[in-house]
Parts: sequence; structure tokens; C-alpha cells
Amino acid sequence: MGFGFNLFFILILVPLTGILLIVWLISRKLIVGKILGLIWLGIFGLGTLVTILNWLTSKTELDKDDYYGEYVINRDYFKGEQTDWQYDHFRFKITDNDSIFFYVTDKEKILKTYRGTIKTTDPRNYNSARLIIEMEEPTHHILASNPTTYRSAWDFYLVFKSPKFYNVFFEKGKWEPIE
Repeated sequence: MGFGFNLFFILILVPLTGILLIVWLISRKLIVGKILGLIWLGIFGLGTLVTILNWLTSKTELDKDDYYGEYVINRDYFKGEQTDWQYDHFRFKITDNDSIFFYVTDKEKILKTYRGTIKTTDPRNYNSARLIIEMEEPTHHILASNPTTYRSAWDFYLVFKSPKFYNVFFEKGKWEPIE
């Protein structure tokens, strides 16, 4: 807890609790016991609420293993023909032997594969591992630079800067035909 809470606890809450406890023990009035219970119930409730909100808003911390898997275009951020076209034409896979395979596709058919390797930064430096991609030359324009990783409490997605498409959003998932 912070300094302000500690000050409040020591200077206000503990003396108030002590006074109310003494008054309650001497007078045996039920209302004083209820007030004391409500104060502490409120403190514990506020503490629980802050803990839950902190958990819900914290970002997931990624390790190198979290990046392994298949990635497809994230169609949730932008809807429309361009996103659907990208979804049907680009996807990639990162394997547990640190290889990356970027596929140029025509729906389920793979037309061309670009190969490379991955590594990550030390998670102690950034609170989370960042992905570094090293592709064999020539490479695809989407993979010209390392992606930016955006994290939430439960998930993450990768954004590549492409000179043709600007930002290209990828999420973990298996490719499935668009209905």
C-alpha cells in the first residue's frame, strides 16, 4: 500500500477502531458494533476491488515460448475487403526451434514461403520479451522490420509496419476459410 494509506491507517483507522471498540464494549449498543463492522467491511471491500481491478488491467508478461504458434491477420480491428484479402493472403508460423515461416497464400494454398529465425530480448529489460525477426534475403515487405507487440491482461497481438499496407495486425490462431 502507499504512503497515504499507511498514514490513514495509523493516524485515523486504528485509533477510530480502538475508540469504537471501547465504546461498544462499555455501552453494549448494537449500533456501535454495526458501525465498526461496516468500516472494516468497507476497507476489505475496497482492498478486494483494487486487487481485482489491478489484475484486470495488468498486461500479460510474455516469454519466448509465448510467441510459438500460428498467426493470422486479425480481422477484429478493421473490417472489410482489404482485411479479408490480407487474411486470405498472409499468415506465418513460429516453431519451437526458433524458425519463422511466412506464407504468401491464396486462401488455403501456399504460394511462397519466406524463412527466417527469431529471438527475443531479455524479459528483465522490458518486463516482457520482445520479438526479433531475422529473415533470409530477399524477404517480404511485411517482415522488413520487427513487429510491435501489444499486450492486454489475457492476450497479445503483433503489428508489422508495411510500406504498402501501413500497419498489419496479426493474432495467434489457425487459418480458416472466411464464410
